[in-house]
Amino acid sequence: MSNEEKKETNLEEIEVKTAKEESKAPDFAIKKIGDATIQSPLSDLKNLDLKDSFYVNDERDRVIFDSKVNAKDFPDIKSFERAGPRNKIFFDPDDAKAGIVTCGGLCPGLNDVIRSIVLELEQWYKVRKILGFRYGYAGLIPNSKYQPVALNHEVVESIHLRGGTILGSSRGDQAVKEMVKNLVDRNINMLFCIGGDGTLRGAHALVEEIEKQGLEISVIGIPKTIDNDIPFVECSFGFQTAVEVSKNVLECAKIEASCTPNGVGLVKLMGRDAGFITSYATRANGNVDYCLIPEMKFPIYEKGGLYDCVRRTIGDKGHALIALAEGAGQHIIGTSGETDASGNKKFNDVGQFMRYDITKHFKDKFDTEINVRYISPSYVIRSVPANSQDKIFCADLARYAVDAAMAGKTDMMIGYWHGEFTHVPLEAIQNLKKRVERSSREWTSVVASTGQPPEWW
Repeated sequence: MSNEEKKETNLEEIEVKTAKEESKAPDFAIKKIGDATIQSPLSDLKNLDLKDSFYVNDERDRVIFDSKVNAKDFPDIKSFERAGPRNKIFFDPDDAKAGIVTCGGLCPGLNDVIRSIVLELEQWYKVRKILGFRYGYAGLIPNSKYQPVALNHEVVESIHLRGGTILGSSRGDQAVKEMVKNLVDRNINMLFCIGGDGTLRGAHALVEEIEKQGLEISVIGIPKTIDNDIPFVECSFGFQTAVEVSKNVLECAKIEASCTPNGVGLVKLMGRDAGFITSYATRANGNVDYCLIPEMKFPIYEKGGLYDCVRRTIGDKGHALIALAEGAGQHIIGTSGETDASGNKKFNDVGQFMRYDITKHFKDKFDTEINVRYISPSYVIRSVPANSQDKIFCADLARYAVDAAMAGKTDMMIGYWHGEFTHVPLEAIQNLKKRVERSSREWTSVVASTGQPPEWW
């Protein structure tokens, strides 16, 4: 036997052996060089709210090898339906007509989602009738000045290369019965609603009216929140792009601050009620001195408060860098008392407030001139195209949404849980919000990165 023949035989044996090994779970036991008996110094960080549950127990805390379970074998375990194509579908592709609507603020990846919905419907399920409704739910009203546009693979071919949404977007409630009437008049039997919690509440309201009228229209939500605050979605689309761009903005602010006497870099990032972007960008940048998010009520003027700490940081390094979420500090400056079109409270601008207040405070209290370099890049971040990771995620979300609609599912959104795409009932997310938790590993990592006082919360 020649050497080449021997090599081919060995490769075949390796492939067979690998296939057999992969048919069962390997042994995951971890070796130890001895027993751990010394108390961790982390236990002294009482102000960080480190409970016993923070520490991992080798025997008790395990991660399931296969995240999927057979519901028949474990009927009492709460679980989501797994997303994906079904063997049988409900809608005849020849009779199916789909509608797509984008609502709320802009977010990286909107065009990617639109494009993938169209391609999945057209190329995989052979659905040829697809309408895009203009400017959110406002375009779903009959006789609206915003007429829908026909979508196909040619229209969406290159839209993923730019930010925003080709359909436009808007906020605000619309008459549910009128929207349903428009769907019926246009023979729409599946509607894809891309948006945040307000959009998903609207989608649920549409389903309730559709059911009252005994109609067969599928409504599928695709969660869109740049703030990453929708429950049962570990990471929403656009979030990774926002963190990446925010990280770079923070670095620019640091350079600006470090190149001027007593410089303070102050960057206001997105996050009305949740500080995920600010906290993740802080960790990604690694040079932030203070991370301030809506979930915490940090002190500002008191001894040991923000301004006192910033003064010490400037004394040590010559400059300081602050990452500030737009919803942070409302306990200090208060809200305006007004609401926007979606019913959200309008916040006063904490960035502008702190920009001038910290300068005045240092002058009045410490007789020190500081140079604040203030950056508010929110609209820049919202409107950029999605990065590679988000593009892949958007495409997957869209495909699974189409699979669900074609199978006749409704009143649900596509979720992402333990690395799996899932079906989440819209009713399950009503009045629920994700928030950064003080005792979470994410926040512990922020405090470890910045060195800010852990008792600020």
